[in-house]
Amino acid sequence: MLPRTAFVIQAPTVSIWRLALRLDAAPAMRSTVALKAAMAVSGLIMVLYLLAHMYGNLKVFSGQAAFDGYSDHLRRMGEPYLPYSGALWIIRVVLLASVLIHIYAAMGLWGRSRKASARHGGRRYETNKNPRGVQRTYSSFTMRWGGVIIALFVVYHLLHLTWNTIHPGGSSESPYERVVNGFGVWWVTLSYTIALLAVGFHLRHGFWSAFANLGANTSVARRRNLSIAATVVALVVTVGFLIPPFAILFGWVGQG
Repeated sequence: MLPRTAFVIQAPTVSIWRLALRLDAAPAMRSTVALKAAMAVSGLIMVLYLLAHMYGNLKVFSGQAAFDGYSDHLRRMGEPYLPYSGALWIIRVVLLASVLIHIYAAMGLWGRSRKASARHGGRRYETNKNPRGVQRTYSSFTMRWGGVIIALFVVYHLLHLTWNTIHPGGSSESPYERVVNGFGVWWVTLSYTIALLAVGFHLRHGFWSAFANLGANTSVARRRNLSIAATVVALVVTVGFLIPPFAILFGWVGQG
């Protein structure tokens, strides 16, 4: 048998090792890799939400009863196991957490980039032909400002169509009528279009970056497939969201 003193020596060693793990945990969560992973996962959650939201918007073509019924279904989803609007609030909390994590990770990565380049910004994709650095796509170039435009639009969108605080075209308790009244005004549709173009560019680069940061960009073929998938997702979301506003503006969809 081992002498009793061996256990006395081992105990502090284990405690010190556990303490070291705890001390390393916090910096690890703030590492660049962790921030990129958090940004990727939170971004993909928002993409899933956008696709579901787009599906709901397209119900405007089914008429007022179907659109308002879908809106009511979202609030009654999960009953009786959840209270009225319970499932909807769970979705909202998850979405809000994803947005906050996404912004936190984006600001953290941007700050590190500025610090690493002496606060002059990074010179990305430098080559012998382009020593000052070039951007690979317009989407990557507009990521930061596109995100600001999207954030401002989300606030306006909530005030208009969710909370009914502002109501261009006329106020209504009916979700269908709020949509039709709002997008019947040309400048509302124009502002919506500008915001959706920003969303499309943001999605194009963000979707690609998310899977690349999660380890999917491992070959030329996968890089090409990722690029195609990112473009398709961006086009589907952008066009899918823009179809209802323009259909309403041109009179193809109305309260009648």
